[in-house]
Amino acid sequence: MSTKFIANALVVTLLAATGLTACGTPPIQHGYVMSEDALAQVPVGSSREQVALVLGSPSTTSTVGGESTYYYISQTIDENPLTGRSITDQKVMAVYFDDKGLVKQIANYGLKDGKVFDFIQRKTRTGGADLNLISQILAGVGNGNPLAPH
Repeated sequence: MSTKFIANALVVTLLAATGLTACGTPPIQHGYVMSEDALAQVPVGSSREQVALVLGSPSTTSTVGGESTYYYISQTIDENPLTGRSITDQKVMAVYFDDKGLVKQIANYGLKDGKVFDFIQRKTRTGGADLNLISQILAGVGNGNPLAPH
């Protein structure tokens, strides 16, 4: 084979590989995708049944100290032909109920500067019974799927 043929084949291969990386698939949304309209339909004081009707079944639930919480988890995943899948964003919407089963607070957690941050209250979460659970869920951003069995 001629050197010119090999050089041309190499150029074509490099162009094809570059084209594949540039044409990656759009991000994939998994889990609950929150809409502003839905949140407006479940204000503080709403019943547990109303929350389930409007937002659907939660991803997971928790009961601590007689109060229950619904967690709605969403992930944004990028797929790249060369590097594979990676979670680029993850949010946990928590709906906290009082002992009568009425909404007492809604929070939308994500990571900001590496810390659990509530994007509704606009403050960093520093304590609470469920902080460990939320931290564990959000810890997998950029490292694979934290909800997958290990």
